[in-house]
Amino acid sequence: KLLRPNNLSQKARDNRSVIDKERKGEYLGKTVQVVPHITNAIQDWIERVAMIPVDGMDGPADVCVIELGGTIGDIESMPFIEALGQFSYRVGPGNFCLVHVSLVPVLNVVGEQKTKPTQHSVRGLRGLGLTPNILACRSTKELEENVKEKLSQFCHVPAANIVTLYDVSNIWRIPLLLRDQKAHEAILKVLNLESFPREPKLDEWVARATMFDTLQDIVRIAMVGKYTGLSDSYLSVLKALLHASVYCHRKLVVDWVASTDLEDSTKIEAPDAYKAAWNLLKSADGILVPGGFGDRGVQGKILAAKYARENNVPYLGICLGMQMAVVEFARHVMNLPHANSTEFDPNAKTPCVIFMPEGSKTHMGGTMRLGSRRTFFKVADCKSAKLYGNADYVDERHRHRYEVNPDMVPEFENAGLKFVGKDESDRRMEIIEIPNHQYFIGAQFHPEFKSRPAKPSPLFVGLIAASSGQLDKVLQGCSNGHVIPGKHQFSNGPYTPAAHQNTNGHAKKLANGVANGTYYPNGNGVHA
Repeated sequence: KLLRPNNLSQKARDNRSVIDKERKGEYLGKTVQVVPHITNAIQDWIERVAMIPVDGMDGPADVCVIELGGTIGDIESMPFIEALGQFSYRVGPGNFCLVHVSLVPVLNVVGEQKTKPTQHSVRGLRGLGLTPNILACRSTKELEENVKEKLSQFCHVPAANIVTLYDVSNIWRIPLLLRDQKAHEAILKVLNLESFPREPKLDEWVARATMFDTLQDIVRIAMVGKYTGLSDSYLSVLKALLHASVYCHRKLVVDWVASTDLEDSTKIEAPDAYKAAWNLLKSADGILVPGGFGDRGVQGKILAAKYARENNVPYLGICLGMQMAVVEFARHVMNLPHANSTEFDPNAKTPCVIFMPEGSKTHMGGTMRLGSRRTFFKVADCKSAKLYGNADYVDERHRHRYEVNPDMVPEFENAGLKFVGKDESDRRMEIIEIPNHQYFIGAQFHPEFKSRPAKPSPLFVGLIAASSGQLDKVLQGCSNGHVIPGKHQFSNGPYTPAAHQNTNGHAKKLANGVANGTYYPNGNGVHA
């Protein structure tokens, strides 16, 4: 479990610590510079964090993994590269292993693998004081032996220490790829840890990767967002959906729905986009509305929540997705047409989502409610609590400035919207549910941030299970004491979702296969 100190990318934090030391006179009046003061602060931070246990066991770890992102030559990473260069020299051989990830492109015309990009990046890296011990070469196909020999000759890296990260059927096969090329043995040799057990325990990864490739039954999730033009904007949400879908033995298909395309204005300006968006929404087995900022597209998110609520379609709203579900409920169930969030209408007549009292309206940076916070379940038999293994509370990560207006909570609950999770003060709403809906849940926190392949987020598992007709089985398993990711037996047989009713009372026609999306079996789900 990584904590906030494990993130070394906060250059401002390094600079602040150096400035504070200078103000205290710890540098005795010397001129404070990037080298050595900032670079020393980075090295001190690395050594300090390396001593913090992250596996629940006592004592420091045997190996500390440092990821230095970016491209060689980027000015943003220069202080870190210089710091690591000094660090590798200071700790000496056998205590530092540099794995350099580089691209080996393949020319489609002749199918030749080109080594020049890797040669140049290694040359630049060595010019900055770092020499790679292992090359991890990204390519569309396995490196040919003559290409490995060429890289070894020009980059001064043994051929045995050059591994290929070529395209595989799904991303979970990458650790197996590294194992088959004995990357672990190369790392252990460089770090003088050859006495350690050499065979990694990857039985669970093998089973998961194999099962992923055999999944056939599709579950379609409509992702209603504002930034659908770039799928990486919702990468954590996509991964959480993937973890949950594999857990439920379903092949994930994600239909991207731009929330603006659901709005009435689009019906006039771009009727084809409007029709296509609504067709995608109505053909989905479940709907997910993720977080976001700003007022663009919020009406579309409200319409998506309204469609899910009225047609008993499984719905999961995250952060803004939860807040918009609250606004929708106020407008169309409680007959409060002016209900809104003060984020979008500061003078709203019915402010059901308000700015948090402790926040700052003048300073946007560093003023959000961030990090892990505790949510206490207030309704013991609610779906959320069952999914979390009937826990009394759960710790999840947050990132927001606005919250549900606590003064309106009694009105909402009298109308049928239940706030089943609250913070320790009982004034901040964390989880909403509609009890008589098959699965309508909103969370103020971001459950996707803690989802892992072997430990999928319970709320995402609930969404996928409800969308594939397996929710009762999951809830029953949780009630019997199995906490996700317990071993649940799911059917691999076909599941035929019931036809949902649209707002006019007509049964919608379900899409067959993957007509609305293209399936990518690489672990990233589907991009329509």
